[in-house]
Amino acid sequence: MKFTLESQSALSIRSVANGVFVIGDQTWSEAIALTAEGVVADWRAVGVTELSQATLQPLLALQPELIIVGTGSQQLLPDRELMFSMARSGIGLEFMDTPAAARTFNVLLSELRAVAAVLYPTT
Repeated sequence: MKFTLESQSALSIRSVANGVFVIGDQTWSEAIALTAEGVVADWRAVGVTELSQATLQPLLALQPELIIVGTGSQQLLPDRELMFSMARSGIGLEFMDTPAAARTFNVLLSELRAVAAVLYPTT
């Protein structure tokens, strides 16, 4: 699935297909975390069900207003406690399938919002 924006940032997600992400001119085949500034190098990938406030700390340190989690080909729901702890922190947390997460990230990026994303490959 290809995505297009009228004004394409070097960080916009250009496509999500067959377990591969194309972000700008780079290709990724593993789970990644990114913000408007770029791919977060110190994020340690864990499974979707293992996400916690601690595993999201490299993103939280960048003070996003919202973190979008693309859970792969199908939407998976997070642990309730993670949702509650993020709400108490004042940071939005949304889980959706990865293509929807990529589209949402691109829209929010184009609006210059403080957004972060964790994307898991589709299979």
